[in-house]
Amino acid sequence: MNQLTLSVLLCLASAVAYAAGAIVQERVAGEQGPAFVPWRRPAWWGAVALNGAGAFLHVLALAYGPLTLVQPLGALTIVFALPMAALLVGRRAGSTAWRGALMATAGLAGLLALTGSPGTGGPDATERTVLVVVTGTVVVVLAGAALAVHRHPAVRGGLLAAAGGVAFGIASVFTKIVTQALGERGVLGQLPDLAVVAVLATGGLLLSQASYRGAGLAAPLATVTVVNPVAAAAVGLVLFGEGFRYGTAGTVLALSCGVVAAGGLILLTTERMQDRLATGAHGEADQERAGSVRP
Repeated sequence: MNQLTLSVLLCLASAVAYAAGAIVQERVAGEQGPAFVPWRRPAWWGAVALNGAGAFLHVLALAYGPLTLVQPLGALTIVFALPMAALLVGRRAGSTAWRGALMATAGLAGLLALTGSPGTGGPDATERTVLVVVTGTVVVVLAGAALAVHRHPAVRGGLLAAAGGVAFGIASVFTKIVTQALGERGVLGQLPDLAVVAVLATGGLLLSQASYRGAGLAAPLATVTVVNPVAAAAVGLVLFGEGFRYGTAGTVLALSCGVVAAGGLILLTTERMQDRLATGAHGEADQERAGSVRP
């Protein structure tokens, strides 16, 4: 088996692990009471283990294959999650969800495939501090907006998932910073950056967990899957001197892919909102029928 084939197999295994972890997270969110404390459930720790396995396999895949192959294949998480949820927990997705998932995956894959080679630069201490402040502000704003629309679970879930995706994406950026400077500063010299990675990764996990509550599986998972690498790519463009392939044409194509991915997320959120409206309408109709037969 050559290294490229091994990298592809590791990517597929990573996507399956991430998808399984998301399914377990969504199940835990649906079973929790008003006091949402997921870490009290053994199943949630199983989801943490599955996500950790997915991350480990993803890192191994990067060791054997190019970034332009590994990152687009990681977008298959949402595609694997839908049939796995139908098979394992009986949660079937409608045609709108499938179209949205495929659009989001295709847009993200195209966007990442157009990403150029890594830049040679990197953020200094001041830029890293600014990045932490900006990231914290964005995450807080998105989480606050989610609280403001708590009556609309689909929208709330999308906002929380976006916040989790930002946290995960910037955690990846700081992981790259740590690995780049490991020979220069050593482990002790990078404790602040390692602390940022730990806080953002934990925050992303908790935000993504909360996003599944009342919002289903597909829309929050797709949002995290898209926002995570997009946030990391944006920082790469600004602070690492990275760019898109093929110059201006590549940039235009990348923006188009971003629009396709955003359209997929809208479809996923719309389907969930329609399902909830239909459920509410059926519930009201049942109540009216029950009232009409009372003596």
